[in-house]
Amino acid sequence: MQAQVYKSESRGTADYGWLKANYSFSFANYYNPERIHFGALRVLNDDVIAPSGGFDTHPHDNMEIITIPLSGRLAHKDSMGHTSYIEKGEIQVMSAGKGIFHSEFNGSDKEALNLFQIWLFPKVRNVEPRYQQIALKTLEKKNELYQILSPDKDDEGVWIYQDAWFHMGQFDNPWQGSYQTKKEGNGIYLMVIEGEVNVAGQQLTKRDAMAISDASEIEIEALANTQFLIMDIPMNY
Repeated sequence: MQAQVYKSESRGTADYGWLKANYSFSFANYYNPERIHFGALRVLNDDVIAPSGGFDTHPHDNMEIITIPLSGRLAHKDSMGHTSYIEKGEIQVMSAGKGIFHSEFNGSDKEALNLFQIWLFPKVRNVEPRYQQIALKTLEKKNELYQILSPDKDDEGVWIYQDAWFHMGQFDNPWQGSYQTKKEGNGIYLMVIEGEVNVAGQQLTKRDAMAISDASEIEIEALANTQFLIMDIPMNY
């Protein structure tokens, strides 16, 4: 097993006034040659957007874009005709494919919005763009891991054009368990949202991450009041 711990304070940062960003991988004005991507995982931005602030209309192509609000709500509009709010407790996916335009704004003029925006390289290029949004409450399992994303449109959660699986865990009791990769050769990128987790003997706290490759299974111990995200990622990128 190869494993690397990334402490929260080691991430790249940017403060644009309306946006306070934390970058797990090189992005915008943050460049670290040792943190370009983890397999197909290209972007993991932990953004705090001020009330009414946001990203004006801009393009994307050939990228799987996943948005998970952690607090507040996101106002979304795109060239496919979708206009929606994505709230805490929901997940949104866009397969940019052969090209889309969209805008993203804080849907509140009073409260800040905190979200993860995650980009993965797709396994197929130039597909027709697609959009999907679901509530996670239909999937949540207290004190258990539950799947929120996969490559299979008939499986639990949202789906993308990539052999990746995302699971979340929310624990209000101490928990010990394991996670097995869904596809041979995949790696694991685990991000602690809140609380404290022990992974393969390493202690991780809020917004710490761990990148693991060459391992088909990891042991996890979560303390009470903990939430984390597991991303099961193809590594041949």
